Amino acid sequence: MAARSRKMGSCGQGFVLGCCLLLAIAWGPVLSLVPRGQQEHLEWEEEGPPSPLNHEKRDEDTREKYSPSQGQDPTSRCYRCCDPGTPVYQTIPPPQINITILKGEKGDRGDRGLQGKYGKTGSTGARGHIGPKGQKGSMGAPGDRCKNHYAAFSVGRKKALHSNDYFQPVVFDTQFVNLYEHFNMFTGKFYCYVPGIYFFSLNVHTWNQKETYLHIMKNEEEVVILYAQVSDRSIMQSQSLMLELREQDEVWVRLFKGERENAIFSDEFDTYITFSGYLVKPASEP
Repeated sequence: MAARSRKMGSCGQGFVLGCCLLLAIAWGPVLSLVPRGQQEHLEWEEEGPPSPLNHEKRDEDTREKYSPSQGQDPTSRCYRCCDPGTPVYQTIPPPQINITILKGEKGDRGDRGLQGKYGKTGSTGARGHIGPKGQKGSMGAPGDRCKNHYAAFSVGRKKALHSNDYFQPVVFDTQFVNLYEHFNMFTGKFYCYVPGIYFFSLNVHTWNQKETYLHIMKNEEEVVILYAQVSDRSIMQSQSLMLELREQDEVWVRLFKGERENAIFSDEFDTYITFSGYLVKPASEP
């Protein structure tokens, strides 16, 4: 019985050792992949929380284990892969790309776009400073020769005039103004040399108990009349008008023929009869 019991005990021990060997072979590669920190954590869980004394002693052992020994080259030190203060791998800077190498040639100019909408009109700005005075310009070309655009006359008569059997032109003996001699003192007529619009006026003194009857003539046409009835009193009478004349037109004063007693008064001491005219607007002006 005793021998049989010893045989069974030895068999049980052999079975246990075989199982342990199989577990070691199976879990060996797996345990080798577990990080050291996790292994220590697993060991710590298996062994239970360390006491404060054991923890301090373990920190000292760790510092002594991983601190460089005296006289040993620091470059040959061994580092823990999980040491937070020591980088395991050197930091590689990111690659830099030279943009100038990748820049292409300048392209052709594109088509002009559509014109945009007009913006609102801005407010008027402040007036700028007066600029410097410019240089004197060169002399211009000589202009056209000035044309004669003036005409005027004013004449008088110091002698009385009575009618007879025919029409009489009133001839004047006193000259006040006769610009460019356009009024002929011998014929008593104004000759138009500058076409345009003219103003004329005639002033006479009537004779007591006699009729006054005259016309202002344009060429041979009666234009206006100056008339005064017979009266015991002599008075001044006047007539005026504007005429549009062409070149070589004639303007003069005519006394009516003697069908009735017709006369105008004057004397050598005073001038009672006057005839005047002047150019208002030349026809050449717009």
